[in-house]
Amino acid sequence: MNLRVAFQMDHISSLNIAGDTTFALCLEAQKRNHEIFHYTPEQLTYKNGFLSAPIEPFEVYDDTNNHFLLRAPIQSDFSDIDVLLMRQEPPFNMNYITYTHLLEHLSKSTKIINNPTSVRNAPEKLLVTFFKNLMPETIITRDKNEIYNFQEIHNDIVVKPLYGKGGEGIILIKRDDDLNKILTDFLKKEKEPIMIQPFLPEVKYGDKRIIILNGEPVGCLNRIPAEGEFRSNLGVGGIPELLDLSENDKKICLEIKPTLLDMNLFFVGIDVIGDYLTEINVTCPTGVRQIKSLGGPDIPSLFWNQVEESFSNK
Repeated sequence: MNLRVAFQMDHISSLNIAGDTTFALCLEAQKRNHEIFHYTPEQLTYKNGFLSAPIEPFEVYDDTNNHFLLRAPIQSDFSDIDVLLMRQEPPFNMNYITYTHLLEHLSKSTKIINNPTSVRNAPEKLLVTFFKNLMPETIITRDKNEIYNFQEIHNDIVVKPLYGKGGEGIILIKRDDDLNKILTDFLKKEKEPIMIQPFLPEVKYGDKRIIILNGEPVGCLNRIPAEGEFRSNLGVGGIPELLDLSENDKKICLEIKPTLLDMNLFFVGIDVIGDYLTEINVTCPTGVRQIKSLGGPDIPSLFWNQVEESFSNK
């Protein structure tokens, strides 16, 4: 089977390929002789009910000094594209949301991963709130009094922007810190409500990223915070290790599976600290290269196996 696959992504020249999941998906698609095409979201144009973009056939090489070759662009209305992967990185802002609206104009014959309507309705830190029994206690607000009361109960708290990425902007406020000043400064920068949770000491043992394909968990990467850091994201120095899923992890995956399937969220990365589900990542899940390099499953291969099967069953 040879598919025509378009990658809506950050420009390939900007990728750090050593740990980039989009690049890994490109490599595997090329290995299977699928035709792959590159474009950035800014190149999309809507006109009279149709969407188009100058898409570039490209080749990828697993070489940090020379990792891609872009060929002459072809103006495409996507009518002959079998699969479109929406893989641009957040922040999840109005710019991001606009592209999910535009992609809804594509023909149903093009399989979009993940479903743009569902991506729009499932920001990482908001979809998870529908599973409150799996989460740590959480408030989302801009009301300082609510935050003061929350800290009275929980002492050390973690404050998060709702629409960031990679741990950016997340801060730890300890019991003895100047909460009023820190919140005032934080709320000046953030225009939306913010998420507040208790600090989970279990994070010192790691923050798990569990990759889910079509509702089923297929790999788990634990990320241990670097010394002196409470965030575990790899982008801020988290140390990766391979882990098997615990029984609690499996329970979490089973509980969220019907929602993921109903929303047609095919490729998802969830975050688990201790026994708690903290995020459901649907925009641009990462971690698959690290999982494979540590001896875990080849998730890009599993990904394309399932995509190809969905076409063979038509």
